[in-house]
Amino acid sequence: MSQTLSRLVREAADAVPITCVTRESWPGIEAALPAPQAAYARATDFSPKAGCLALLPDAEGRVAAVLFGLGDDADPLLAGKLPGLLPPGTYRFSPTQNSDVQGSELRGSDVQNSDVQASDVQNSDGQGSELRGFDVQGATLAWLLGSYRFGRYRAASAERPALAVSEGVDAEAVTRIAEAVARGRDLVNTPANDLGPAEIEAAIRAVADRHGAAVTVVTGEDLARDFPLVHVVGASSPRAPRLIDLTWGPVDAPRVTLVGKGVAFDTGGLDIKPSSAMLLMKKDMGGSAAALAAAEMVMGSGLNLRLRLIIPAVENAVSGTAFRPGDVIRSRAGLTVEIGNTDAEGRLILADALALADAEKPDLLIDFATLTGAARTALGPDLPAFFTEDEALAQSVAEAGAAVADPVWRLPLHKPYASLLDSKIADLNNVSGGPFAGAITAALFLRRFAPATRAHVHFDLYGWNPSTKPGRPEGGEVQTARLVHALLTRRYPRA
Repeated sequence: MSQTLSRLVREAADAVPITCVTRESWPGIEAALPAPQAAYARATDFSPKAGCLALLPDAEGRVAAVLFGLGDDADPLLAGKLPGLLPPGTYRFSPTQNSDVQGSELRGSDVQNSDVQASDVQNSDGQGSELRGFDVQGATLAWLLGSYRFGRYRAASAERPALAVSEGVDAEAVTRIAEAVARGRDLVNTPANDLGPAEIEAAIRAVADRHGAAVTVVTGEDLARDFPLVHVVGASSPRAPRLIDLTWGPVDAPRVTLVGKGVAFDTGGLDIKPSSAMLLMKKDMGGSAAALAAAEMVMGSGLNLRLRLIIPAVENAVSGTAFRPGDVIRSRAGLTVEIGNTDAEGRLILADALALADAEKPDLLIDFATLTGAARTALGPDLPAFFTEDEALAQSVAEAGAAVADPVWRLPLHKPYASLLDSKIADLNNVSGGPFAGAITAALFLRRFAPATRAHVHFDLYGWNPSTKPGRPEGGEVQTARLVHALLTRRYPRA
């Protein structure tokens, strides 16, 4: 278990039971409590509203039981609040609730009519869905996600509570997901002085080593020749840019390619950002962290697919070798791109990576990027935008996100807006030059570089939790990674 997460304990006979309470269940639970504990719950104004907590004492004043309110239509990750509320000790979700554990239903889909049953999706992936009754598997995952702490630069706080594994919970699967999320969060949270293109490469190699994947890296003159947009964006930094390419799985299995934006820090280049806009730019590699976390979950689950992970890793700095507004660069795909703004660098490096991915026509192509402020203006920080032309795939993506509490919202690839990217001297410009439809025009720009792959999803992420929510501590976040894992588990289950 990662040291950034609280512990899961296999055996703990003395673990303190946590009973999760709804409005409907509370009268019966209250009536079954010993009289002193029922009186204590009333005296401390416990109610079943979401997040309400009561620590019920025994005769010696020690914590004997915990009541936790789920409320109405509770956040599926609500149990992620518990590690921050409970005192040190070992706890267990009440075994009387295990009979209420529900399978993961991808709403509106035919998952239960396919070869993958709902119970397989939950028990193999460690992810629940709609909270009908109490989902102890999902609550265990939420506990781990909520226990995350980034501790690289200061000593760990006091001992945290541990969770004993309840009967029926697949601890290995839940841990695998939580640790992949934690490692991705660590990457996003690490400041750029300690995380540049080389360190992104090292993180990918470490994951590859754990799962027997192969990694190739293109740098230097080879990068300038084969991936000119990646090269030109990274050329202004003393930290060399690179294209990192990981492959895993049987060569004859369905091909799934994940592409992640790896801008270790974004000054904006010569179109430099104001200082306030630069404060969080260490998170501009959040797309690569999300893609890597999803890849790690896929490999750990042993899904029946041929996985490819492509990460262009750069720093967009300011120097005498920086690319300029008005430059025209010929991309890997052969399209010439006029630079309308050097702060729209993410789509440039993704364009070359998508051209590489598209050449082998994968069955499914997914890219992850902290790309546009326009998406955040439209949907806020918690709801990533996604784009695809494939209607069935769009439905599956939205359903998977809802099922595992990793939500997204589809925006249209409105083709008439492609004319906003017209250039008078090149095949296209990297920006529209106007205030309208920034997220859509960025997605349309990327779509030009993967024309052969119909099943293509583009995620426009924020990659950061501005404040702490259940299961989502303030700081770096690998949005859509769990969604993609759930989606691929359904499409390509273990053989």
